[in-house]
Amino acid sequence: MDDAMSKRATPAPAAERPRGGRARSVAELLPDAGRAAFRRFGFVQSAVVSRWSEIVGPRYAGVSSPESIKFPHGERIGGTLNLVVRGAHATMMQHIAPEIIERVNRFFGYAAVAKVQFRQGDVPVPRPRAAPPSLKPVPVDLGASLRTIADPELKAVLEALAAGVAATRGAPSVSGDE
Repeated sequence: MDDAMSKRATPAPAAERPRGGRARSVAELLPDAGRAAFRRFGFVQSAVVSRWSEIVGPRYAGVSSPESIKFPHGERIGGTLNLVVRGAHATMMQHIAPEIIERVNRFFGYAAVAKVQFRQGDVPVPRPRAAPPSLKPVPVDLGASLRTIADPELKAVLEALAAGVAATRGAPSVSGDE
């Protein structure tokens, strides 16, 4: 009887069934995971976090960080932006709250934020983005007008435009036999 009991107690090996779907790379999964995490914490667009310094400027981005945007149920307008502010800077940030609302709404392109709530806490120091170095020197015949432009992206676009204009000779011609 002991042999019969031991035979019943051991289950038969189950055949492994194949999983459905194809194998996906981690790169395919990360955008979905990031999007879900940002939505869970109240962000419709993760660009608000990554571009906070551009939205409010480096002075205010150094002492504040967006935490979440909470919208009324079923709405995507009139939300509340929750900011973490370093120490005693919260008073200063309260005074410029209307400007912050205006800048965030300008970033979104519609009235996404109606009010701002502040919470004091530790704010990570934003890392400054290094501008790509200009690979080509500005031609001398363009004068000093491009050398005084501080924005590296605008300067690069204007340099490319100036180089394109300098490379053409005479008036532009449009052929009508196309």
